[in-house]
Amino acid sequence: MNLTVFCPSFTKWVRFGLVAGSVVVAVAEASGAEHGRLRVTANHHFLEFTDGSPFFYLGDTAWTLLNRASREDADRYLANRSAKGFTVIQAVILAPEGGLTVPNANGDLPLIDQDLDRPNEPYFQHVDYVVNKATELGLFVGLLPAWGSYWKQTDRKGPSIFSAPGAHGFGLFLGRRYRDRPVIWILGGDQDVSSPADRAVVDALAAGLREGDGGAHLITYHPRGPGFSSDALADARWIDFNMYQSSHGSHDHDNGLFARHDHALLPTRPTLDGEPRYECMPVGFYFTDVGRLDRFDDYDVRQAAYWSLLAGASGHTYGNNNVWQFWQPGREPVLWANVRWQDALDAPGAFQMGLLRRLFESRPFTKLVPNDAMLLDAPAAGGAKVRAACASDGSFAFVYSPRGEPFTVDKNVIKARRLREIWYDPRYGCSYLFHSGDTHGYQTYTPPTSGRGQDWILVIEDTAQNFPPPGAAK
Repeated sequence: MNLTVFCPSFTKWVRFGLVAGSVVVAVAEASGAEHGRLRVTANHHFLEFTDGSPFFYLGDTAWTLLNRASREDADRYLANRSAKGFTVIQAVILAPEGGLTVPNANGDLPLIDQDLDRPNEPYFQHVDYVVNKATELGLFVGLLPAWGSYWKQTDRKGPSIFSAPGAHGFGLFLGRRYRDRPVIWILGGDQDVSSPADRAVVDALAAGLREGDGGAHLITYHPRGPGFSSDALADARWIDFNMYQSSHGSHDHDNGLFARHDHALLPTRPTLDGEPRYECMPVGFYFTDVGRLDRFDDYDVRQAAYWSLLAGASGHTYGNNNVWQFWQPGREPVLWANVRWQDALDAPGAFQMGLLRRLFESRPFTKLVPNDAMLLDAPAAGGAKVRAACASDGSFAFVYSPRGEPFTVDKNVIKARRLREIWYDPRYGCSYLFHSGDTHGYQTYTPPTSGRGQDWILVIEDTAQNFPPPGAAK
């Protein structure tokens, strides 16, 4: 069988009689600071730079980076994530797991006497170092001022170090300090706003940040999972884009439902999954103590990412259970961490997130609109559920089949004289051009392989657009 193939190691389409797949490592370009600051697109569904260049939010959860990693550790971690194509590092200043009481790698606590009005300068010099290093590598830092357990007012077991005036002052301090650095403010920290007292603290913190940085940076909110920032904060004018947490409860948990929920809300805001199922995390750990050996793998990671993006998300967040806590022997594991963070950095799913970014950036992805109506016959539930999105101008479409199950497409959604049809392999980033023609109408497609872990993306596009091969580097 003749196929025209593109893989990240090639520079152009290559024609083969028979193709044997191989693992290819792709390095995506980092975000360019020369494009300016971030803002919401005119259609209110995506993010872009102030020069109009699209921004693909590809986050990694490094919640404890600022209080557990040394400078050398931070250098290693950030270089690894930049090389893989991540664009945002989500890290917490007042971090989980002893963030107030356990000194950082330099022996410093973030606050003097746990007083928000007395930030400890040596600690924040370390935060400065990490933010500056990320900047050098083209990364944004999704900076959480505090994990939710520290600011939450409702249903606490002990006193909170936060009040509304204290939150405003802390936000003002942070906003001024990082005004000129490429950060994205993320409030919340795995807690929801569930009372007027909670809302007062969160509003005050956001107001302090806005006053301190002059509105230079986007603000979002990381909720408890499974849940939505939009549930309690739909009327918060300080939120620039919504975030949901689909969490870690089950294989085949359809986080695309979260994206679809937020995509339909008014006022319209971009949205994304700030914490989906983590690679190497025990499945459903909060439901049962049984089955600790059942852990999410790279397929679970890919399925969540493509489901979410094709349902309307503006980007995606990856996580690894060993990396977020920077676990290593000698440190108490959280949630059964079992692989040194240095080794877990190169888990398969982390590489494949870079491939995902390359696929979307190889097309004008900010034109994508969820379009399951183009699927005339396809699995519509369970782990094989097929999702589709089409460009608003009909120039291209992506269809994701998580189990490689057949599906039928109405090709009339592509507004073109001639169409090109390509299979994209999300495991290795290879593309297989299998047909070009001028026929429209209904077509059934059968992906090259099927079964768990055999997910495929169909790319249908207008030949006249002369798009590069899917996943080709810019």
